[in-house]
Amino acid sequence: MSNQEKLKELESTLNDTQTEEGLSFSAEIIPGEVDVLQVTVQDREEFPIYITTDDSQILCVTHLWQESEVKKELREELLDALLTMNVPMPLSSFSKVGNQYILFGALTSTSSIEDIQYEISVLSENTLDAIEAINDYLK
Repeated sequence: MSNQEKLKELESTLNDTQTEEGLSFSAEIIPGEVDVLQVTVQDREEFPIYITTDDSQILCVTHLWQESEVKKELREELLDALLTMNVPMPLSSFSKVGNQYILFGALTSTSSIEDIQYEISVLSENTLDAIEAINDYLK
């Protein structure tokens, strides 16, 4: 199955799905140089999760904040806080792509839809927790 087909299958499966915890998803493929599946979690639309696939993994990413949003005098403390938070935050890790801070999780490309739904749910919850924990470092 091609990556495009995987994304279409995920889009179809995730749309209007409700988890055991009561979370609902909405999914839409965003075409581009590399197609991305944008998934929004009901009541958390401000932090969509972007999903890409390849032959070995499914990568789930959410954008947190830009470098320009960080208080310059607290940047070093922020980086230390992010490293400290990486271990206790289940299934998610902090990273930076260009000037964008992100939170991501990865699954094997053979993961079940239940595992993917769980990853999306956890990443969404971890995003809210991260924003709350890091708020003092942002302008």
